[in-house]
Amino acid sequence: MSEATKTIKEPVRKTKVESFDISRSDETLHLATDLAKFIKENKLTTTVQGKEFVNVEGWQYAGSRLGIVPIVDHVINVSTDQEIKYQAKVTLFDMKSGHTVGAGFAICSNKEQGKKFYQEFAIMSMAQTRAIGKAYRNILAWIIRAAGYEPTPAEEMDYGGNSPAAAQPAMAVVPASAPAVVSAEAPAPMKAVAADAPAAEVSAPAYASASQKEEIIRLLNHPVISRPEKTKMLLNINRLDEERATQAIAKLRKAIEDRENGQAAAA
Repeated sequence: MSEATKTIKEPVRKTKVESFDISRSDETLHLATDLAKFIKENKLTTTVQGKEFVNVEGWQYAGSRLGIVPIVDHVINVSTDQEIKYQAKVTLFDMKSGHTVGAGFAICSNKEQGKKFYQEFAIMSMAQTRAIGKAYRNILAWIIRAAGYEPTPAEEMDYGGNSPAAAQPAMAVVPASAPAVVSAEAPAPMKAVAADAPAAEVSAPAYASASQKEEIIRLLNHPVISRPEKTKMLLNINRLDEERATQAIAKLRKAIEDRENGQAAAA
């Protein structure tokens, strides 16, 4: 068999689109189809009054496919003696342009229905989670709508007692129907302790700084870092504490150096 015949019979490799361009309607419609499949397969919705609202993980997936990642700017403790309350601000960073393209603010309080027994770190984390969803909603709501879902993050519906969990009577344990996203951004709400039991002191974790996150994003943009590696890291970037962020930066730098040396040796 001739070499020409062998070449013809070899399967043609299709070029995989690494990311979508939000400015091109044809690409974003393809993203909406891909997003609808991802959300359905991973069950990333919360049903409220018969309508489906996408959890923050779904919004993060849409953002990552567009090269837009969330950066937590700050989390402010605005608690009082009677209330645990946090306010968070998140900005959206476009890795292609290197510019900020959106922002979102949100709060969370243990005075909300269904959150009476949330500990402080869970309240703080939910404020961040809501701010992430809000920031993405401000620029990507139409894509979520095109995917067939309500253009409001599920965590916003949870605020103010709109979720199914809020309709339940107050219990010592947070109902199982509480928003699933808590498990993604922070440990699940803890059981309430008995009234006569000593209260456990829980210190809020020191999350990675904005400069650490920017360095991680810069390293992830290196061509030797694969798309799956980038997506996995970006979806978890706001869960990193300072120590883990430092470790992640060191590992990324080593991976880049090793792969560059490998490519040079192969050449």
